[in-house]
Amino acid sequence: MAILLLAEHDGVALSEQTARATSAAQKIGGDIHVLVAGGGVSGIAGAAAKLAGVAKVLMADDPSLKNQLSEPLAVLMISLAGNYDTIIAPATATAKSVMPRVAALLDVAQVSEIIEVVSSDTFKRPIYAGNAIQTVQTRDAKRVLTVRAASFPAAEFTNSAPVEIVAAPADPGLSTFVSAALATNIGRPDLTAAKIVVSGGRALGSAEKFKDVILPVAEKLGAAVGASRAAVDSGYAPNDWQVGQTGKIVAPDLYIACGISGAIQHLAGMKDSKIIVAINKDPDAPIFQVADYGLVADLFEVLPEFADALP
Repeated sequence: MAILLLAEHDGVALSEQTARATSAAQKIGGDIHVLVAGGGVSGIAGAAAKLAGVAKVLMADDPSLKNQLSEPLAVLMISLAGNYDTIIAPATATAKSVMPRVAALLDVAQVSEIIEVVSSDTFKRPIYAGNAIQTVQTRDAKRVLTVRAASFPAAEFTNSAPVEIVAAPADPGLSTFVSAALATNIGRPDLTAAKIVVSGGRALGSAEKFKDVILPVAEKLGAAVGASRAAVDSGYAPNDWQVGQTGKIVAPDLYIACGISGAIQHLAGMKDSKIIVAINKDPDAPIFQVADYGLVADLFEVLPEFADALP
């Protein structure tokens, strides 16, 4: 049994989500081959070769793959699929576009966002915004999976696997890269990889309050900043900070929810956090039902005091 794992990267560095997906692949069992596709990705392939459990890295370095367009990536993966029983990727924006195409071209059903590997053909995945867990057994000859990376630990970089160059098929020419507008978090860790996340909700009242109250705490903790959908929809925080079913799924060591009521949509994105701290002046807020520690208080009083107390 062999597994093909699509590496997630930004063209510069390998994403931690690839390391987490590698852990999921190890639980399935078999030789793990990591596919690093892009333009100028030799350094990324070298990093992937260090992941524990990886038997080989396949590097497809071609201009047609530089911008991670779904169609050329899918064609590349199909060209390699004959050698693999399982094709897997972390459930990122790239994979959510590529993997359904791969599944369709193989005429198999994709199993999305698995959170647990029961056996090589049986997996658990959340449904109904995480309120129920579905166990799925696939009988397809080839399994196409995406992994909710937050549910698996990151594989260590202790390996030295060989890197093999593979040729990219001709670009099908179905789409063209125009431009990319990427948000940057200067001085803060990536939201999906952060060990501490400080999130704010609609109770902040404005983008200015969000900046004045949430950011100082996050900066002193070295934390990523998150937001509820209500805060994002209200314009208090940018879209890439949104945590929840329609935002990003996180599972940090510490999640601090400030002024967040705890709607199901938000809980689906953060309830797997190791420790959840909730600050809300409403003692009946649903967020307290999942919190390990709760503080019934006015966040505009508590957070500045908290920031001042931190070194």
